[in-house]
Amino acid sequence: MPRPREFQEGDVIAAARDEFLLRGYGSTSVDKLSSVTGLGKGSLYGAFGDKHGLFMRVLNAYVDAHLNEVRTLLRDTTYAAYDRLTRHIEVQIEHISADKSLLGCLMSKSAAERSACDDIVKRTIEGAYRTWVGELAACIGEAQRDAAIDACCDPQTLATVMMAFMRGQEALHVGGMKSDQLKASAEQMIALLPR
Repeated sequence: MPRPREFQEGDVIAAARDEFLLRGYGSTSVDKLSSVTGLGKGSLYGAFGDKHGLFMRVLNAYVDAHLNEVRTLLRDTTYAAYDRLTRHIEVQIEHISADKSLLGCLMSKSAAERSACDDIVKRTIEGAYRTWVGELAACIGEAQRDAAIDACCDPQTLATVMMAFMRGQEALHVGGMKSDQLKASAEQMIALLPR
């Protein structure tokens, strides 16, 4: 009879996430994962299969949490669709600016490090970005029906521009750009939305 697990999976995922964020996939050793999670190698392998299995559990949990937040913001009918779009940009910049350790986003880091050599990671990130753009496009379409965004704009294209802006902001922050500059550019991005 197998022994019951004696650890909280969420705690292990969080500890491993922090390590992958800090060091990246390639520079994170199984020894280090064992140390930060408090699990022996046997327990790690038994629970997650291998380092890649643990990484994918971490990445999937991260993506799910992020997309849930995106959906919550962009579907919050307490606000008009246009206001949801602008709030989304502002909240993303707040999150980016709050990253004082300059660790960045696990999705962006994983895409940069792993997409060229890891089809599973590539598909995961592609799916996440496709979902995010889809949520933005749906909200843009609603704002167009409200006459708050120019109806001549293609919602998918504008959503992709907004996504590129937000992902670029994250990269600029990690590269050292100051929060006040990021916030000012977010205000400019909002002003450029076609009304």
